[in-house]
Amino acid sequence: MSPVIEEHARARLITDGPLTRPVPVGLRYDAADDPRTVHITLPGGTDWAFGRDLLERGLRTPIERGAVRVWPCGRTQLIVELHSADGVEVFQFEIRTLIRFLARIRSQAPAAPSADAAREQRPPSRTASPDRGTQPAHG
Repeated sequence: MSPVIEEHARARLITDGPLTRPVPVGLRYDAADDPRTVHITLPGGTDWAFGRDLLERGLRTPIERGAVRVWPCGRTQLIVELHSADGVEVFQFEIRTLIRFLARIRSQAPAAPSADAAREQRPPSRTASPDRGTQPAHG
């Protein structure tokens, strides 16, 4: 049985206003579900699933796949921009939090896929928590 790797983290929700606010987020990896996919769970139960290579590459250079954009912001921050039918959500993470999460994945899980295999991944997706009564949506 493959390990499920979970971390609780804080990110800053970037808004149009002058202030950002910290929000709790969940980081999850389950190799049994899909060894190429990571999940970010946002406040309210919205879960975004996308290729872990997107997160890994985004630590070094801007990258976009479907509804998810990731890019480094200075030496210590990473921006994750999520597009859905409801709008755009932009989160700022401490890079060290994501590096620690990815290091745990690498130490306990299969290696990331090659670039060819990564192209075959399912596209980024967004789902709302079933207990909220909303229907799944795809970003």
